[in-house]
Amino acid sequence: MPWTGTGGSDLVARPAHRDWLLAQATGLIEFFRQGAFNPAGGFFALDGAGRPVPPQGVGGPLRHLHETTRMVHCFAIAQLLGLPGADRMIDHGMSFLETRHRDRRNGGWFWSVDDDGPADATKQAYGHAFVLLAGASAKVAGHPDADALIAAATAILHDRFWDDTAGATTEEYTADWQPLGSYRGQNSNMHLTEALMAAFEATGDDDYLGMAERIATLIVDRHAREQGWRVAEHFHADWSVDRDYEGDPMFRPAGTTPGHALEWSRLLIQLWELGGRARSWMPEAARALFLKTCDIGWDRGRGGFYYTLDWNDRPVRRDRYWWPCAEGIAAASVLRKSGGDARFEEWYRRIWGFTASHLIDPKGSGWFPELDDDLQPVSRVFSGRPDLYHALQACLIPLLPPTGSVTRGLAAQVHC
Repeated sequence: MPWTGTGGSDLVARPAHRDWLLAQATGLIEFFRQGAFNPAGGFFALDGAGRPVPPQGVGGPLRHLHETTRMVHCFAIAQLLGLPGADRMIDHGMSFLETRHRDRRNGGWFWSVDDDGPADATKQAYGHAFVLLAGASAKVAGHPDADALIAAATAILHDRFWDDTAGATTEEYTADWQPLGSYRGQNSNMHLTEALMAAFEATGDDDYLGMAERIATLIVDRHAREQGWRVAEHFHADWSVDRDYEGDPMFRPAGTTPGHALEWSRLLIQLWELGGRARSWMPEAARALFLKTCDIGWDRGRGGFYYTLDWNDRPVRRDRYWWPCAEGIAAASVLRKSGGDARFEEWYRRIWGFTASHLIDPKGSGWFPELDDDLQPVSRVFSGRPDLYHALQACLIPLLPPTGSVTRGLAAQVHC
């Protein structure tokens, strides 16, 4: 593999690198702040130049629940950084969650809405996990409606989604809460783990932490360990692994997804720290997941993480997406700070090197979401600039202690 320039102090210890990370973060925030605000409610999807993507249907632009909630989360981060205009974006997103995404009749939040109302009225665990994250982040940022959002999301989680026998969330329902099949997925549970930890940090309620630990035990300590530190994505109703499942290429592709193993490796360190370092399997699993994924998922010739692998570790979807690199950067930083050896520093530099060379748009327009096998931008699954969440956290997590979320780390700096 190419030389990474290792040697000397950790890169994050260098003032110029820290300044570069902060500049990247603030540039991303400003790019989305300028173009994403939709006066009709919610947020626009953006094209590569930062302009609203034209709507495809008669009802105006679609707003998906995970996109609205992630924007609230990201601008809560911007508010804690002290960036003017962030408060307007948080308030705008919180209002849209309450008035347009929320199902007043049946409870919960619709998966997508347009100017005419619900476009997809299903209730998705993945989206509801981000509702809880948005509420927790808004609370840390001081929004007056955050407590009510956390309470409502928690009630729906317990009443409709949580399977206490399994210690994990079920997946999807109709608008009136009829089950849509028996599928169980790790992706929604992984993001619920993230949200539960944020809710614990924001409220101090130990129940959130206990639920997060149960999910991690099921998905990682049981299943990923059994699969040789490969994260199984898809499950039957009894939580046995479904290796043959193939669904939506964005959310439920076949095989394994290296980016999710990297994401879990970071979340496990946070969970270990929040739990008082009581569960020794967590740092062990975090390091094993990261190193195994880099071994099987990184293209040693051209760089970047393949999007998916089959169960024999062969690349299936060879395109390189932005978010696995973002998660790899964050995980490598957290693992290095939590006592990991120099391999994590080497990977931190390697992944940032690839990202800076190929994923960051040199015109200052965010990150390219997809590259083909020749490392040229393509739009097969994603287009435009679909997300602020992954890239922003990749820039900020290295600047903060590995003991909690971005919002917690920034809030602690504000109150020092």
